[in-house]
Amino acid sequence: VTIMRGCFGGCTFCSITMHQGRIIQSRSERSILAEVERVASQPDFKGTISDVGGPTANMYKMRCTRPEIEAKCRRLSCIHPTICPLLGTDHGPTTALLAKARAVDGVERVHVASGIRMDLAARDPAYVDALARHHVGGHLKVAPEHVSAVVLTAMKKPTQDTFEAFREVFAAASARAGKEQYLVPYFIASHPGSTPKEMIELAVFLKRNGYRPRQVQDFIPAPMDVATCMWHTGLDPFTLAPVQTCKRLRDRMVQRALMQFFKPENWFLVRRALLDEGRGDLIGSGRECLIPGDPPPEALEARRRAAERAARSGRARGPEGEDDGAHDDADAGSATDATYTHAEDAGTSPTVAPTPRTFGYRPHRSGAGRRDVGSDPAGGTPDRRPARGPDRSPGGGPSRGPRRPRPPAR
Repeated sequence: VTIMRGCFGGCTFCSITMHQGRIIQSRSERSILAEVERVASQPDFKGTISDVGGPTANMYKMRCTRPEIEAKCRRLSCIHPTICPLLGTDHGPTTALLAKARAVDGVERVHVASGIRMDLAARDPAYVDALARHHVGGHLKVAPEHVSAVVLTAMKKPTQDTFEAFREVFAAASARAGKEQYLVPYFIASHPGSTPKEMIELAVFLKRNGYRPRQVQDFIPAPMDVATCMWHTGLDPFTLAPVQTCKRLRDRMVQRALMQFFKPENWFLVRRALLDEGRGDLIGSGRECLIPGDPPPEALEARRRAAERAARSGRARGPEGEDDGAHDDADAGSATDATYTHAEDAGTSPTVAPTPRTFGYRPHRSGAGRRDVGSDPAGGTPDRRPARGPDRSPGGGPSRGPRRPRPPAR
């Protein structure tokens, strides 16, 4: 059940602010409860409302307390780098709405599956308590996105301390509710400002806190995003300061592998990245180490399969066994028009279907276009017209006589 539209977070990688607006548009409580009642009246309803939220679940009826200033404000984000003192952050309307939705006949559980803004939720312990007690189905989505201060500044997200503080508040609220519940943090790889150094910092944080993200979000330069401008120009559009960008497919795969360092098939990529950054101390059997000193059998098997694919397609291999042909620049394109089939999807090695060379008809010119079939020495596609007989007529038929000369140009 959607309860609001818009977002005043202003994250640079998100375009919700552009196509839904920075000012929150909240549905009326009567409209929302009427929809909950309609859902509950369906014969196949099982008693659970899977989500009551929106782009951000805890921004319902939040907006600037000074409408005359809101009409003129040009601030990209109302909560970055700090929460605006004019922003109304009361969670009371959201808490009351959730309680009324739970009271609808036939409704047994009302979950909040949309992500919440941690810095706003931490301001209202009563909201966090109600959330942990009634509206979390075991996992709560949050979006710290990264831990590096450089990347978080480029994203316009709060600092890592915000996530750690909210994690403690949520754990305490879950303990008071007598439930074992967990946070599901979202992280992004290859965002502008992110390099292997920042991704190693994130990997160490994940290792220390026992997180193993199964799904990794790779930054995609989507339309209307501020981060897309950074990705294309290499500059922060607000300060014109240089920003490191990750454009090569090989570099993007390295950052993704660092976030999923625990997967055996990523061992070689992670090892090379750690050595290149001078972090060999993270290789071994120590408590802080990301990968073991010796490659696991799964890594060797993955490298063997990659070597077989490379041999079939005729590509070279890198020093650590990775397939260099799979890591070419993603934005470089191809010198010829071709159709590629992904090896893992098709079950075969990638194939290329080059566009054939052709020779067009060139009047009044003796050359490849007038040669007989199979007589093209340049290796292109031969002329497909019928061969001419000795009398220069197609197929050896009767000649039409000599051509009349062209009149002189005026």
